[in-house]
Amino acid sequence: MKYAFQFSRILAFCFLGELLYSVLPLPIPASIYGLALLLAALRCGLVKLEQVREAAGFLTAVFPLLFLPGAVGIMELGPLLAEIWLPAALAVFLVTALVMAAAGRTAQAVIRRKEARRG
Repeated sequence: MKYAFQFSRILAFCFLGELLYSVLPLPIPASIYGLALLLAALRCGLVKLEQVREAAGFLTAVFPLLFLPGAVGIMELGPLLAEIWLPAALAVFLVTALVMAAAGRTAQAVIRRKEARRG
C-alpha cells in the first residue's frame, strides 16, 4: 500500500504539470513542469524524500523498458535508415558529445559552488 501512496504523490505532480502546460503559453512539456514542481516541493520540504523514494526508484528501474517499442520501430525502418545512416550517425554522435560536455560543465560548476560554500 505504501507504493500506491508514493506513486499517487508522483502522479499528482504529473497532473499539476499537465494543468500548468494547458494554462501557460510556454513551449515546455508537461512532464518538465511536473518534475520542476516535485523538485520544488522536495526542496521546500512539502514532500519528504521518504514519501516518494521507493516508487521513484521503481519507475527509474523500469524506465529503459519504455524505449523498447521505439527501438523495434526503428528496426522496421532499416531500408530508409540505410539511405541516411551517415547524417543520422553524425547527428547522434554530435548530440551525445554536446550533452556529455554540458553535463560535465554543469557538474563541475556545482562542485565548485559547493566547495566555495565550504571554503
